[in-house]
Amino acid sequence: MKKLALVFASAIATTFAASAAFAQDAAATATTTMNAAVGSTLGWVALGVGIMMGIAVLGGTLGQARAAATALDGIARNPAASGKFLLPLVLALALMESLVLFAFIIGLGMQGSVVEVLKTLVK
Repeated sequence: MKKLALVFASAIATTFAASAAFAQDAAATATTTMNAAVGSTLGWVALGVGIMMGIAVLGGTLGQARAAATALDGIARNPAASGKFLLPLVLALALMESLVLFAFIIGLGMQGSVVEVLKTLVK
């Protein structure tokens, strides 16, 4: 218990003693604050694009799974009609996948345009 208290006390003392060493002047602090704000905004944009991509992929995956399950159910009920299920199934899966790819392209475009706007604001 004494060792834990000693470690905790030395960590607090080091933290407070190091704050004076990291002191900066006002101009450097303002520049650092602006850069931190831009970096923070870029992080939120990246997080938003990642969430958007996750939702798009989840929706596409669930749609493809349901389409494949329904097609396989139809083939199981009537194996002679399996040829009639193949073309519509492949077409539906391709269209679902294209929507996910469109979401990917839109997400990359959103992230790129926001980065450009933030770069012009910093200059």
